[in-house]
Amino acid sequence: MERMQSDRDFPAAERVRLMQVSSTMAVLQAAERLRATGVRVLDLGAGEPDFPTPEHIKEAARRALAENFTRYTPAAGIAELRAAIARFLNEHFGSTYAPEHVIVTAGGKQAIFNAIVTLIEPGDEVLIPAPYWVTFPQVVTFAGGRSRFLPTEVNEFRLTAEMVGEAVTPRTKLLILNSPCNPTGRVIPPEEFRRIVEMAVARGVYVLSDECYREFVYPPHIPFSAASLPEAMRERVLIVGSFSKTYAMTGWRIGYAVGPHAWIREMIKVQSHSTSNPTSIAQKAALEALTGPQESVVTMLREYQRRRDFLLEALNALPGIRCAVPEGAFYVFPDVREMMRARGLRTSEELEARLLEECQIALTAGAAFGAEGYVRISYATSLDVLQEAIARLDRFARARA
Repeated sequence: MERMQSDRDFPAAERVRLMQVSSTMAVLQAAERLRATGVRVLDLGAGEPDFPTPEHIKEAARRALAENFTRYTPAAGIAELRAAIARFLNEHFGSTYAPEHVIVTAGGKQAIFNAIVTLIEPGDEVLIPAPYWVTFPQVVTFAGGRSRFLPTEVNEFRLTAEMVGEAVTPRTKLLILNSPCNPTGRVIPPEEFRRIVEMAVARGVYVLSDECYREFVYPPHIPFSAASLPEAMRERVLIVGSFSKTYAMTGWRIGYAVGPHAWIREMIKVQSHSTSNPTSIAQKAALEALTGPQESVVTMLREYQRRRDFLLEALNALPGIRCAVPEGAFYVFPDVREMMRARGLRTSEELEARLLEECQIALTAGAAFGAEGYVRISYATSLDVLQEAIARLDRFARARA
């Protein structure tokens, strides 16, 4: 009988072999395995809203099903949704996008993937501020590019134009911006954002602006988009957005990109041979999300701020933990180095494993985001869960190695 091929025998392509599994997904899987044994795990690792998708959005999906809107759509998405996305940015940020500047994707992640693989050649450099969302460098690796990380810890996790200017080399082709930032929640001030993009464009560098958390900023901050930049500057800027966070639609897998027509055209080409098109029903739901009532966004933001404020005060009262104030998103990114030393732990990954094992708390090690000595805590969960998690963390922090 012929021997079955082992995992070690599989000839994985180098561009995939060099990639790593998503750290945030790995945390979810570890928590799920523990939960399957009957243990109550407090999940502070998930990067998704704990709110249900608003009813009027679900009704739009049901209506699409009833009307048999279940066939292929154009690769770039249905015309009504592309037009609605362009109109939303134009009305809120003063841009002049047309539907042909828009592609609808299977989540913001596919938009980012399409954008990078259509631009980056082997050997090209991509500037990525650190801490960074885990997927950015992995897609750069897949495209054959080289990630160059810009440490921002020295400036309280805020990127500046000077940092970008010092990092650009003749091989630099793309700068990735993420504001509000996953994992830190920090927001780049609009005037600094413009200076950063000006610096990049003047040096011939393209810019990808990940705005998946754009609507979740806390007063006195207001939502900001690269769409508000001058048109000449936007010729090298691609905006990525998502319905997942804003409308609690993570499982619907709908995102988008808006940018120069030539870049969008190439992204459509890639998408036509990968997913063909986003799900037809989800596109109708997204259209309703964008054009229908927006009260749910206000409700979620108000609740996230309440949770953030509780968590900041509680974390900073624990021994060995220091936490800066995030201006957006739904994460805190505390410095836990002192607590790690007190417990005899060398890495944030060791801390992640110990907290899951001893406290049944799932969170994500800062090393996954390029920031050793930190952890990412999501407050996209109930206040009751956060309060219980703080009690468990307090017991852990006060124990000694």
